[in-house]
Amino acid sequence: MTEQLLELRGVNKAFGPVHVLYDIDFDVHGGEVVALVGDNGAGKSTLVKCVAGIHPMDSGTARFRGEPVHLNDPKAASVLGVEVVYQDLALADNLDVVQNMFLGRERGSRWALDEITMEAATRETLASLSVRTVSSVRLPVAALSGGQRQTVAIAKSVLWESTVILLDEPTAALGVAQTRQVLQLVRSLADRGIGVVLISHNLADVFEVADRIAVLYLGRLVAEVRTAEVTQAQVVELITAGRSGDLGLSRPGAASIPGL
Repeated sequence: MTEQLLELRGVNKAFGPVHVLYDIDFDVHGGEVVALVGDNGAGKSTLVKCVAGIHPMDSGTARFRGEPVHLNDPKAASVLGVEVVYQDLALADNLDVVQNMFLGRERGSRWALDEITMEAATRETLASLSVRTVSSVRLPVAALSGGQRQTVAIAKSVLWESTVILLDEPTAALGVAQTRQVLQLVRSLADRGIGVVLISHNLADVFEVADRIAVLYLGRLVAEVRTAEVTQAQVVELITAGRSGDLGLSRPGAASIPGL
């Protein structure tokens, strides 16, 4: 059994009159990749931001390793080891790989940075993830490909000993070879015991690396299934209609969702 790192129960979130999340129960286990899928507007980004402490939950509870926690700001989430790699990556193009890895957390004194230990730590982290596509850690990020940039952003979260990493569309706009590299990296994160949440519209990627799939539909978590036990067609039906056969919403319950 894998360790249960994060446990959310009964999470609700609204922005004014617009109710975005309805009674969400969601778990993240160490050593496992759970894919969070859903159509645009299903609530994926809002749920991720609640986990990251960016949006406070209106109601519901959170536990980390069995202990109650309050994810009321990004610092509280970061202290627990929860990191988000957003689609825009938040990297500084004018800085090199080392400088980006330690941006805001530089080592050294107020008079001089400890470039030697920061570079060594960067190399060690990339090597531990079997990253061989970055030829030099002193290359500016502007000179890297999309896949290499994604690798640096993910490695940065590993450097700070994250326990839960949420990846927002990590393969978006990447070529075939770059996508392959990133997916291998995602799998290696889980192999290190990290709990990985993969937010993606690409079901081929999801079925390649995810152990579980959680489907959001109009703000509700309608299904949470083992990847090996469903087909892509079933997941598509869950995403678009909220149900597929015996999975997801029952037909009487569907009427309670606004817009149905």
